[in-house]
Parts: sequence; C-alpha cells; structure tokens
Amino acid sequence: MLGFFLRWSINLLALVVAGSVIKGIRIESLGTGVIAAGILGIVNAVIRPVVLILTLPINILTLGLFTLLINAAMLMLVSALVPGFMIDSFGPLF
Repeated sequence: MLGFFLRWSINLLALVVAGSVIKGIRIESLGTGVIAAGILGIVNAVIRPVVLILTLPINILTLGLFTLLINAAMLMLVSALVPGFMIDSFGPLF
C-alpha cells in the first residue's frame, strides 16, 4: 500500500513539474493533478503492459524507442479521461 502512494506521489510531482515547465500541458488545479496521477497509475498498471506485449516486435526493431510513443499515448489517454488535465498536441508529450 505504501508503494502505491509513493508511486502516486511521484506521478503527481512529475505531472505538476511537466505542467509548469512544458508549454502545452495544463493542469487546472491540484485536485485535478491528484486525479490524473491516480488514473495514470491505473493506466500504467493495467493497459500499458498489454500494449507493450502487443507491440513487442516493433519495440525490438526500434531497440525500445517505441516505448516512448507508448508512454506518450498513455498520457494522452489520461488527458482524454480527466477533465481539467489538458495536453494540446502530441509534441509536448514526446
């Protein structure tokens, strides 16, 4: 349980830093950031492993660089699910 909260806190910190540093990523409030960090944790625990297994041949061919696109896609999914967490385009994600 402590590991879950630690990962959630790290995700929240990373989202807040990204929202303040990278133009194109906006988080309306801290509550929105907390919700987005929680959903990002769930997406990374459930959906991301399935996508990584399905794209394993592409990942091997690109020597793991395709994982960056998968991570960006997971963030884009979270931004579509959480109102108040907005990402303008694919550029700021990558």
